[in-house]
Amino acid sequence: MLIVFTGDGKGKTTAALGQMVRAVGQGKRALMIQFIKGPWSSGEDFVDVSTNPSAGKRVGNGVFKLKKMGLGFVGILDDKLPRGKHKAAAEKALAYFKKELKGGKWDVIVLDEINVAVSLRLLRVKDVLDAVRVIPEECLIILSGRGAPKGFIDRADLATEMREIKHPFNKGKLAKIGIDF
Repeated sequence: MLIVFTGDGKGKTTAALGQMVRAVGQGKRALMIQFIKGPWSSGEDFVDVSTNPSAGKRVGNGVFKLKKMGLGFVGILDDKLPRGKHKAAAEKALAYFKKELKGGKWDVIVLDEINVAVSLRLLRVKDVLDAVRVIPEECLIILSGRGAPKGFIDRADLATEMREIKHPFNKGKLAKIGIDF
């Protein structure tokens, strides 16, 4: 099954993490590959604190693993990296996904912010669609991030758009630990 979480509202990564928690609670193995998020820490970074990072963190009967492969925001804030480094990181993350999918050990794989990587032209829509062309029956793949291309939505079995109605940022409030990151 392929799920797409997209839109300009908050909650795409949060929804994907919630899906992972649900799966792990049922004894499943869940992997999140982060395509954009880099050196900044988020709450999910501290969940995956295994003594064996390649195996992931045992949570209840399941396994949760986070693989941060992005180099951070592209072309905004304090990003001084050449675009080519971001592109190479995204391509490496996609190759890692293909290897992990083929390995067959994950029940859920989240490609966090892959929609953004595509909209920034770090990856091509066709290459991602080729990577998810065949999904094993027992596996769930989630593509998250703003600006999902039409091809992702057309291919998806389930697509949800998060739409911002109200956000504290619009009143000058800064992001909060444990809520926004």
